[in-house]
Amino acid sequence: MKKKHSFVAIAACSFQLPELGDGSVWLQFTPAGEFRPTDGRPMDVPAWRIDAASAAVVIARFQARKTPPVIDYEHQTLKKEQNGQPAPAAGRIHELEWRDGSGLWARVELTARARQMIEDGEYLYFSPVFAYGPDGTVLAVLMGALTNDPAIDGMEPLARRAAATFGLFHDEEEDTVNELLKAIIAALALKADATEAEAIAALTALKPAMDAQTKALADLRTALGLAENATTEQIAAATVQLKTNAGNPDPSKYAPIEAVSALQGQVAALTARLNTGELDGLIQGALSEGRLLPAMEGWARELGTQDIGQLKAYLEKAAPIAALTRLQSGGQPPGGETHNLSAAELEAAKLTGISPADYAKAKGA
Repeated sequence: MKKKHSFVAIAACSFQLPELGDGSVWLQFTPAGEFRPTDGRPMDVPAWRIDAASAAVVIARFQARKTPPVIDYEHQTLKKEQNGQPAPAAGRIHELEWRDGSGLWARVELTARARQMIEDGEYLYFSPVFAYGPDGTVLAVLMGALTNDPAIDGMEPLARRAAATFGLFHDEEEDTVNELLKAIIAALALKADATEAEAIAALTALKPAMDAQTKALADLRTALGLAENATTEQIAAATVQLKTNAGNPDPSKYAPIEAVSALQGQVAALTARLNTGELDGLIQGALSEGRLLPAMEGWARELGTQDIGQLKAYLEKAAPIAALTRLQSGGQPPGGETHNLSAAELEAAKLTGISPADYAKAKGA
């Protein structure tokens, strides 16, 4: 695999030290996204940059190291050959973690002396040393230092000395990282000679799909009533159990479809009988009260069968016909009294004061 020229940056960040239960602390090694030194020094790239994908490569390189990177005082490790002074360690970096929206964080185990000096305010800044590529992408964590000067006098010579000191990556370590990069390239189905930048770009493009898959698994855990940290094996087992239960429903909670259909038929038949009885009573009552003419009985029965509510509404508004209320036998007058007159003709004879017999004679004349 082709080797690319890399550079070393030395930055300075103010820090807070929330102590963990094991005596270690988390320090922000870099912010997320693009960042620049605050001292205004010239840079050979527009900005340093790091995101989740490039951080994954940085963390892989870190985990491939044989020994944890050192944290010293004022970068004395890089100066000792020049000034001949000892370079005591202030701590070691034991773990790296990417935090979305925040950046790359390092879990650091500080010496008792370093913790005391920080608590006493003798040191105010953490100065990370990292390698970066020609485009400013952070490539690896090299070391760090406690310092009081964010500008760090002689920054550029110190950076060159760091590059010489570390050789950027130890040969054995670089081989391990290259093997990891090859594995990533193969897993992403990239061309064999793909660069590290191309691999990072592919990982970045893959992140939305991975996030969607993570959300889908979380939703599935919730739907199955599993814990948030349930494994894929537990999800699969719960899914199989759900399918099994679907094929053998609890008889105390579910009824066979045949029984439900039969019950629905019985209810429909009973409803029809009740409606028929109500309709008969409604029509007979309307006939006897004179609110329905005998000739309209067929129409009323058809309407009541379709919608008994509409028939009720009609009959409530219908005015009773007085002549019909005096008729018997379901609205038919007794034989011999009608003189073959209709109910309307009988009512007309009554209103004019003419007897049914005279009305019939006048009608037949």
